[in-house]
Amino acid sequence: MTLVFAGVCGHGPGFTGRADQADPGQLSAMHGAFEEMRRRLEAVRPEVLLVVAAEHFANFFMDNMPGFAMGMADYYDGPIEDPDWLGIAPVRVPGVKELSRRLIADTMQDIDLAYAEEWKLDHGILVPLHFLTPDYRLPIVPANINCQGPPLPPLHRCWAFGEALRRAVDGVPERVAMIATGGVSHWPATPDSGKINEEWDRAFLDRVFRHDREALLAYRDADVYRDAGQGGFEMRTYTALSAATQDAEADLILYEPIPIFAVGVTVATMKIQEKTGETT
Repeated sequence: MTLVFAGVCGHGPGFTGRADQADPGQLSAMHGAFEEMRRRLEAVRPEVLLVVAAEHFANFFMDNMPGFAMGMADYYDGPIEDPDWLGIAPVRVPGVKELSRRLIADTMQDIDLAYAEEWKLDHGILVPLHFLTPDYRLPIVPANINCQGPPLPPLHRCWAFGEALRRAVDGVPERVAMIATGGVSHWPATPDSGKINEEWDRAFLDRVFRHDREALLAYRDADVYRDAGQGGFEMRTYTALSAATQDAEADLILYEPIPIFAVGVTVATMKIQEKTGETT
């Protein structure tokens, strides 16, 4: 296999844009968790990072909203948001167009997949990269699941997307790392912004980490909207990652509800078994 690393993490814009307003102890814990995730990522020497994310109308809108899409470009610019608001300066992140093409072609064998040769990065990808690849030198392949504009991809298709990505990754010789990024419960840009349903978050993460397909596919969007907000629809990225790593044990580094960030901060990795027998 060539999947050498996998994990999940949050991507709230407040992680970088409102860090000065956070409780110092919580902020230190978050920075320490991302630092540990970065250390584990670097230790396995990946050649590319596949990022399964939920972009926020940066590239797709209601006139053209694919359920699943992947980038196929030589580079990706961002942030699309105001850099001062996000706390991340403009950057150009390298891509690997030829590898993206191979991964897309293989994933298409199982999933109806759109692709884009132009892709702007928003906080959904740049915030994780800010912590995990701070020099932005590791090439990326962005992958998007529509978590914004209903009708949303059914959860069983998100699970199938994760399985298809894993098969595609295992079919290439490059050392590929994969992360899924999104919020758990959160209510962005609403009067409930800052509300966090910790009980819901922990139950959902437990199902992700146990790769409990039946439980993950049993969620209904109406219930997610009620219990976890519209931001909870980003559960789809974690579901895909769970499907892609069914042979891996999870290690939760941090779950910390931080209201000023409007979300419970999650940082976790999966123990991927390499061909040598080593775990990462």
